[in-house]
Amino acid sequence: MKTALITGAARGIGLATTDILCAQGWHVVMVDRDAEELTARAFERQAVTAAVHDISDPDQVDSMIAATLAARGQIDALVNNAGVADFGPIEQTTFARWRRVMETNLDGAFLCTQAATPALKASRGAVVNIASISGLRASTLRVAYGTSKAAIIHMTQQYAAELGEYGIRVNSVAPGPVRTKLAMAVHTQDIIDAYHDAIPLGRYGSEAEIGQVIAFLCSDEASFVTGQNISVDGGFESTGIGLPSLRGQTK
Repeated sequence: MKTALITGAARGIGLATTDILCAQGWHVVMVDRDAEELTARAFERQAVTAAVHDISDPDQVDSMIAATLAARGQIDALVNNAGVADFGPIEQTTFARWRRVMETNLDGAFLCTQAATPALKASRGAVVNIASISGLRASTLRVAYGTSKAAIIHMTQQYAAELGEYGIRVNSVAPGPVRTKLAMAVHTQDIIDAYHDAIPLGRYGSEAEIGQVIAFLCSDEASFVTGQNISVDGGFESTGIGLPSLRGQTK
């Protein structure tokens, strides 16, 4: 049975991807720093292992990889999904706020991939980094978040270029607006309507729709795909810059 390690797996896209991979016969090591939520979600599932770690901490990342290899013997796929979505105007983005975003979104993905590389060499495995449409098109309130995700997309190419000779594939997925509980809690009807108008498919995506693309990139069916970023966004990237409803929030 192949083993996937998914960070930020207690909810959202990480949890949806866990369910998809389990249904395809994988064992999933679910990683999250929210111990209570992770334990609850893992208890509801079979073919999973819960691992409470903070992937912004190098020592915890090393322990996470060592424990996974001790328990499972291999890592066939790493999904760097854990992220902090902290939005705010540039003038209100303190350095501490900037670092809070970067240490998880960018540093965490770097640390996890670096630590997992020896195991991925052995399995000729795959890495999927979760970026964002915000890393491809500028918008308001996203100076830290968008920059972190743009860096993830470039780091994906760096890893793909260097690790390809070992048979390791590295790709990224850039979700557009996704209908998560958090998004629905903070998006006003005006913002929801604006997104629907700006997305060619006329709706938000679902967590499972993102997870299906991640699972494909982890699979042997994507055996000749590396160094790519795939936007899963209903066409949002093609429609321009910014939303008037969000621009108004900077005032």
